[in-house]
Amino acid sequence: MAKVLMYTTRVCPYCQMALRLLEKKGVAVEKIRVDEEPARRLEMVDRARGANTVPQIFIGDRHIGGYRELAQLDVKGELDPLLGL
Repeated sequence: MAKVLMYTTRVCPYCQMALRLLEKKGVAVEKIRVDEEPARRLEMVDRARGANTVPQIFIGDRHIGGYRELAQLDVKGELDPLLGL
């Protein structure tokens, strides 16, 4: 199964929706809370090529984007193969 990393905050509803989608698939998600670790936000922006909103989701080394992009991959049937399911 692929490693999933999500930059998130405590109060982000899109982060919660992304987590629910991934947990429903049985995927463990490593979370980096940029509200608790502000220095990690700069890391996120750099890794996400300028994106500064949360969530920013990575599957392996691939930047997926936010919840909308994650959900689109799921609808198209492309998410499970990325996750190694």
